[in-house]
Amino acid sequence: MTFNTALSGLKAASSYLNVTGNNIANTGTTGFKYSRAEFADLYASSMFGTGSNSIGSGVITSDIAQQFTQGNISYTDNSLDLAINGSGYFIVNDGGSQLYTRAGAFKVDSNGNVVNSAGNNLMGYGVDADGNLVNGVLTNLVVDTSNQEPNATSLVTQSLALNSSASIPTSSPFDSTVSTSYNWSTSVSLYDTQGNAHTMTQYFVKDASNQWSMYVLVDGRNPGDPTSTDPYQATLPFTTAGALDTDNIVFGDFGDNGDGTLSLANWIPATITDATTDPVTWGSNGAAASATGVTLDLRKASQTNTNFAVNSLAQDGYTTGQLSGLSFDETGQLFATYTNGKSEVIGQVALATFANMQGLTPVGGTAWRQSLASGEPVIGTPTSGTLGSIAAGALEDSNVDLTGQLVDLIVAQRNYQANAKTIETENAIAQTIINIR
Repeated sequence: MTFNTALSGLKAASSYLNVTGNNIANTGTTGFKYSRAEFADLYASSMFGTGSNSIGSGVITSDIAQQFTQGNISYTDNSLDLAINGSGYFIVNDGGSQLYTRAGAFKVDSNGNVVNSAGNNLMGYGVDADGNLVNGVLTNLVVDTSNQEPNATSLVTQSLALNSSASIPTSSPFDSTVSTSYNWSTSVSLYDTQGNAHTMTQYFVKDASNQWSMYVLVDGRNPGDPTSTDPYQATLPFTTAGALDTDNIVFGDFGDNGDGTLSLANWIPATITDATTDPVTWGSNGAAASATGVTLDLRKASQTNTNFAVNSLAQDGYTTGQLSGLSFDETGQLFATYTNGKSEVIGQVALATFANMQGLTPVGGTAWRQSLASGEPVIGTPTSGTLGSIAAGALEDSNVDLTGQLVDLIVAQRNYQANAKTIETENAIAQTIINIR
């Protein structure tokens, strides 16, 4: 009987050593969760149960339980490295089946798929044709490496400060080539349907107290007639408080949108068509303006005793963009950045959690599979519910406490030696009995 008891102790000590050794071996494994060997005692029993003074029959390994405590987060130089700060698992597609992992070392393969080192696709939520996230439908995250289509300018919003103490220009009439014929000028880029940039220049001429004229050229040409250098003109009145009097704007060559904004009516994107003439010949460049036209919103313009300035400026057009970078935010949204300075959401990471994490089945590669014991996955976006946030450009370290594991290694070794000593002692007793005459 003692031989069997000691043998069970050797097996248990061996399991303890194996588990501890595996933990130590994975100290540097990203996203690794250490395991703990759990043991239970054994008692021989009959149909009438065990007696109150029963001698135990040894020990059994009852469970190898993984411990899903948070590992330290270490920051890296790779924007696609992800760490989960809190609960949850990344979902990866392994040939059609879903695996769950805390290892967030991802990259983009030759087909634009976001994958881990095993080639498994990171899963999340994609976007529709309008760039809106499609929540609730898991899919492989894919990076579209094609160029971003250009967007023609349809709205220019400016907050301009005109100097009310400025004098009426000494030269008249207005001439863009004569600086004394206007008080101030500013420029903004406009984009046509092919992504070509054009420079819209606005010239401001003080006509009288509380009244200014605005002259506009695009690429130095008349916006609606590239063969002419005559500008568009509008009269801008201001109230005694210095605000733009939108009800009394004289729109002149501009269109009236009915809301106090001006329309750059009939703009024809231009280019030089013949450089051999003197002066050179201008004409259409083959592109067009935005189908909705170009609106100039100057309703925040003011006239006070201050320096001329552009307090704010925004326009919604941009040229063709090539993919230049990828990044994640803490909610797992994947942003693509382009050479035209624009960025857009192209997907979002999904996380999963389980009622019983220790019920997950480890499958290697720092990944787990759902089991009956774990329950069904609860899937959502980072920071929703009990799910953690995403740390981009970072990886979660193994949660192994190396010092503690080395101590456990000594304990397991002593346990093994003690059980071996029990066998040695039982063998000596048996030999003594055999030698009795």
